[in-house]
Amino acid sequence: MIGTGNPDFIVGELAIGGIILVFLWRMFVWLRESPRTPDPWDDVTEKRLNEPEAVEVCSRCFKPLTSDRWFCEHCGHAVGPYNNLMPFIYVFSEGEVLRAGVSDKLRPRPLIIIGYLLLSVSVYLFFAPIYWFFLFKNLMRRKDDSLSETVSTVPRP
Repeated sequence: MIGTGNPDFIVGELAIGGIILVFLWRMFVWLRESPRTPDPWDDVTEKRLNEPEAVEVCSRCFKPLTSDRWFCEHCGHAVGPYNNLMPFIYVFSEGEVLRAGVSDKLRPRPLIIIGYLLLSVSVYLFFAPIYWFFLFKNLMRRKDDSLSETVSTVPRP
């Protein structure tokens, strides 16, 4: 609380603020001066990607795509170049993510679970607890499946 009247608190708060500003400035300089990394692939891969006979594939089922589709013909996955920027089609992409939470295999990491919880609150609002029930049911089912797999791989005497 700046302005409490106690000079010791004011000096301490200014010192902490100065340390934070110096830290942020050094972080900015470090990021600005960091070396630019090249593309994640080599020249051969980039050349193959830019060839006219290169075919775009679905990120879910890896089937070839035609360039005029917003969704994969085989699995229904949203694959258009601007799907997440178009409000009507964005809903389908969001639905795929939420459906994956209750039906697909998930890695039960805290950040993933928190992301699903926050996204479901922002989308479903009042019905989020129902979604959470199915999300945690899916996570528990996956945990039971992984436990049974580890038990079945142990050799019996």
